[in-house]
Amino acid sequence: MHTQHPRLALATAVAAALTGGLLTFAASPASAADSFQVAKADFNGDGIGDIATSAPTAYVSGHKGAGQVVVLYGTKTGVSSAKRTTLSQNTSGVPGTAEAGDMFGADLAYGDFNGDHYDDLAVGSPSEKVGTDTNGGTVTLLWGSKSGLTGKSTDLRDPATGSHDFWGQTLAAGDFDGDHRTDLVVGSSAATLYLYKGGIGSTGTPGARTTVKPPIQTGSNDYPYGPMNLTAGDVNGDGRTDLVVDGYETKTSSHWNTNYWLPGTASGLGAGSAKALKSGIITGIGDINHDGFGDIVSGASWDTRTSDGRTIPDSAKGGRVSVTYGSASGPAATTSINQDTGNVPGGSETGDGFGWDIDLGDVNGDGYQDLVVSTPNEDIGGVTNTGQVTVLYGSASGVNTTSGAQSFAQSTAGVPGGDEKTDLFGADVKLDDVNGDGKADLVIGSYENGGDGAITYLPSSGTKITTTGSRAFGADTVGVSTSGTPQFGVVFAD
Repeated sequence: MHTQHPRLALATAVAAALTGGLLTFAASPASAADSFQVAKADFNGDGIGDIATSAPTAYVSGHKGAGQVVVLYGTKTGVSSAKRTTLSQNTSGVPGTAEAGDMFGADLAYGDFNGDHYDDLAVGSPSEKVGTDTNGGTVTLLWGSKSGLTGKSTDLRDPATGSHDFWGQTLAAGDFDGDHRTDLVVGSSAATLYLYKGGIGSTGTPGARTTVKPPIQTGSNDYPYGPMNLTAGDVNGDGRTDLVVDGYETKTSSHWNTNYWLPGTASGLGAGSAKALKSGIITGIGDINHDGFGDIVSGASWDTRTSDGRTIPDSAKGGRVSVTYGSASGPAATTSINQDTGNVPGGSETGDGFGWDIDLGDVNGDGYQDLVVSTPNEDIGGVTNTGQVTVLYGSASGVNTTSGAQSFAQSTAGVPGGDEKTDLFGADVKLDDVNGDGKADLVIGSYENGGDGAITYLPSSGTKITTTGSRAFGADTVGVSTSGTPQFGVVFAD
């Protein structure tokens, strides 16, 4: 049985392969596909953004690693543990049964899949045993409603039965063919992606299903290659959603990470027109310079050399992010940012993990998408791997690394909690409007309390992220068992 969140295991394996194991924690690089407006999922249709997260390794009814999904509903005062829904495969109406190692919630993607004007949630359970197919995997669709997500749901099954391929370990939603209906892409440890066309009804039957084969390596039961991350967004401004696939290149045996842009077309995704991008195991897409084209931000949190001394391409000490600006022809010019760039807070130190997770959203309402970058292995005041996050603001010339940057740790005045060893503050990050004021707020996941997990909410003041009105809450406050290491808040839906 695959006993660790596949994306956690995969990302950790990638980091270990590239850095010789310097990045040793099992954090989750979640996809960061936001619209160019202030992003939000709205599962209950009240106009205020909601946050879907998970505890993918939580105990459920005594079953280790069965997994749970938690939806935090936005209110005028943001998100908290008070207004939420907690679901598992033991919830009435949810297909399947909570079993050890299923990891229900290993990946999440939201969109209005059935066209009823409520956002729905796709939930990956990549280690689900399907018949005799160990680690076969399933994808569950949880339907939105006036009361939010309920047990009303259906599931999609792996077309490649018997392949043990962790189906559902990566998910992405978008309108890839431009027909104004939400499509769903499902990945596994195989190189083949499955594209489910929009109009998925309550029976779970999509409009059509096609396959897409980006130029990445297929994995196995021993080492899960396939896509590490899937990110949706319109890079070339044609009104169709494009897809960025983070994977391993197929041309060499060095197993270097290479990412690819696949444009959306009238028939779906154009793998034949794929373009190689800068490396990274986490990607976000948003219009940073407000020119109408989505910009691709890729985080490569590893250091410059492997344990055997090999230099890693496109790397930087302590990690870096690459920003590839969009254009009518797709990806264009690229620039890289690390903690030694301009006035970016902090300094590049071995093992920091800058770029482990990223997200984009408009914090100040100026039309430029802003960028949050996590550094969960940051040491502060002698406390190892306590973590911090950095907010960099968008401008007409792109990411502003000269002025306006902010950084937050649990020792920052007004942020709940304190710096503790291996908190990994910033294991996942989101910039979404969760209080309904039209500005993106910051939501941060961490490994608080030895892996129980916690979420910290920092609202936008209208001009920047502020600690006024901030709050934090842990797994035990949302109905997640703290047996073992549930990892609540390390996966956010995009």
